[in-house]
Amino acid sequence: MTGDAPHTAPRQTPDELPGDDGLGDRVPFLARLEKPDRAALLALGSELDFAPRAVLLRQREPSSHVLFVLRGWTKVTAAAANGYEALLALRGPGDVIGESAALTGRTRSATVTALEDVRAVAVHRERFTAFLTGRPAVSFALLGLTSDRTRAADRRRLEFASMTVRERFATLLLDLARTHGRTTGEGVELSVPLSKQELAGSVGASREAVQRLLKELRERDVVRTGRRELVIVRPDVLRRIARAETTE
Repeated sequence: MTGDAPHTAPRQTPDELPGDDGLGDRVPFLARLEKPDRAALLALGSELDFAPRAVLLRQREPSSHVLFVLRGWTKVTAAAANGYEALLALRGPGDVIGESAALTGRTRSATVTALEDVRAVAVHRERFTAFLTGRPAVSFALLGLTSDRTRAADRRRLEFASMTVRERFATLLLDLARTHGRTTGEGVELSVPLSKQELAGSVGASREAVQRLLKELRERDVVRTGRRELVIVRPDVLRRIARAETTE
């Protein structure tokens, strides 16, 4: 495979944070393709620009197209009938979104929202599926991506099943810091604006529980928070909490 997919370079992360485990689900779809396949696929669609907080895809709407992200980051969220909303994933440069609904013909299973200025290529569903039929290598790459994402989600569910909410929340913050953190004078700032409700949904907790945990962490000067801003000051403490160690 070639390594020249547009804007697929990973973000730099601080050395003091837990190391990346090299999981395949972190490799975006476009980076898995050979250059000719990637160019041919993107040539099927048209580029679209989305402003921060714009909705790219909406949950329960019919599927008409697939999006390939060229620049910027998005959040994938799903809401239950009672209004409970969970953050499912973050998708950025090189990622494909909306492919599941396109392949199954079902409605969208989640909402995708821009976290910053986003540029993506939209490919009509019929063009996308026809392209997969004629390019087995691309089909296998998409199958591999789906498998990697499923395996990562299963592993996380298994890990979370044995953790308390406090431990799950610490693990989530460390994961976000590793994948979307930038070093500042105060600590490691999360570069994705997420609400308390979205953080709560990610760890299977209530918004009130997350508020209490953040209050505790602020009082211990482990994190600092502002309006949709969060800076991790003491990642070492979060690591100990995530590992359920009592000597903090």
